[in-house]
Amino acid sequence: MFIYYSLRQARSVKRGRPLYKGPDFFVVKDVDGTKPRKYWLVWDEDGRYPDVIVELLSPTTAEKDKGENLRLYERVFRTGEYFWYDVETRELAGFRLREGRYVPIEPNEQGWLWSQELGAWLGVWEGVYQGRHYPWLRLYYADGTLVPTQAEAERQRAEAERQRAERLAQRLRELGYEPD
Repeated sequence: MFIYYSLRQARSVKRGRPLYKGPDFFVVKDVDGTKPRKYWLVWDEDGRYPDVIVELLSPTTAEKDKGENLRLYERVFRTGEYFWYDVETRELAGFRLREGRYVPIEPNEQGWLWSQELGAWLGVWEGVYQGRHYPWLRLYYADGTLVPTQAEAERQRAEAERQRAERLAQRLRELGYEPD
């Protein structure tokens, strides 16, 4: 989703294209998430900017994400936390806004970064997702367990239900009944 933060920026055009900011991932807390939006207009959202932004670096965007975007998110957006991840180098960096300036977030022993805004760790998880083996940027709960994707959560629920049914069938057998 694109973010438009000023009328001047929204009306600006460079090489025939509008100038927009389109972070790879952003979170704005305490807003109506059911409201359909094609883009984020700060002035239509009571002046709300993202609370968290995550950029996925690539060779063509890394310099901009580490320089221009960092300064924009720090000074104009005043985004509470800014993270970037480079899948090629596995560089994961995070910054927290303190007294108007970004301060680096110190990683834990696994190299994960704590997001106060999300109440979760951001860390690299190596595994298969949607058929691709990759070092993915993932969220972890405070206790260090992986926040499941929707598909993973559905598989966990199905497995829990299967185990529950198996325990019930075993208990019925112990009572002398043969479950169907």
